[in-house]
Amino acid sequence: MARRGENRNESLLTRAIVAVFAFVRHAEFEILFFLFFFIAYILFKDITSRPEYNQLFVKKPGGPEFWPF
Repeated sequence: MARRGENRNESLLTRAIVAVFAFVRHAEFEILFFLFFFIAYILFKDITSRPEYNQLFVKKPGGPEFWPF
């Protein structure tokens, strides 16, 4: 915990950085939760946009089967 008497002697940049770190410490779970879903979305979008992935749904390796879809 920072001492209140020395807080005014610190520069504006130092106080801003301390405030950012305090925010990150406070909202760490929410930030990690958002990053998890954001990275999962980017990876899923990248994987499903490849032509090899789309061929799984279009071509059947054994030819036509009993079900028409």
